[in-house]
Amino acid sequence: MQSKAYEFDEIANGPFLPIYSVIAQQIIEKTGIKAGTCLDIGSGGGHLGLSLAQITEMKVILLDKAGDALTIANNRAGNWGLSNRTTTVLGDVQRMPLEDGTIDLCVSRGSVWFWEDQKKGFEEINRVLAAGGIAYVGGGFGNLKLKEQVDKKMKERDSEWPKRREKFVEGNNIGHFTEILQQTGISNFEITDDEKGIWVIFQKARNVE
Repeated sequence: MQSKAYEFDEIANGPFLPIYSVIAQQIIEKTGIKAGTCLDIGSGGGHLGLSLAQITEMKVILLDKAGDALTIANNRAGNWGLSNRTTTVLGDVQRMPLEDGTIDLCVSRGSVWFWEDQKKGFEEINRVLAAGGIAYVGGGFGNLKLKEQVDKKMKERDSEWPKRREKFVEGNNIGHFTEILQQTGISNFEITDDEKGIWVIFQKARNVE
């Protein structure tokens, strides 16, 4: 029996494919980070992290707790000519096997809804971020037109879409994430919820000499 990772990747590489390059561009425009190390959490087949690698000089770490997803991601990195700047890591956001202060840009699209402990996840992200590093975490479709395209194609596959998606993202709103970030002690943050989707963006404090 084929694992869920292959099913998820078929969707990511099908109906969702056009969104990743758009989101990657939006991330770079927002953060200004084009060099250093990027971490893609819950990377699945690696579309977002690899899209960022395509338009920057960053080295990219693709982290997922599913081994099959990382096999797919490794293959895609090779197919996209990005193997020399890509590393895959098996791990969970709540216990990332990464050293403190080593990540310049941390991104994640669509995984935050599935974190068992979101507070712990954001604490871990803050731990691995370098001073001045930025996290860009949430879920979105790039823009309203792309969202409508994805919804149309997904409804052809699943008559319960987008109700099914709305159900598992329910409660993950600005107030919810604001409360979590305040609990973690993260203060320099912005949460947007518009046609681009909901995104939590925060910067780790710079070292004060």
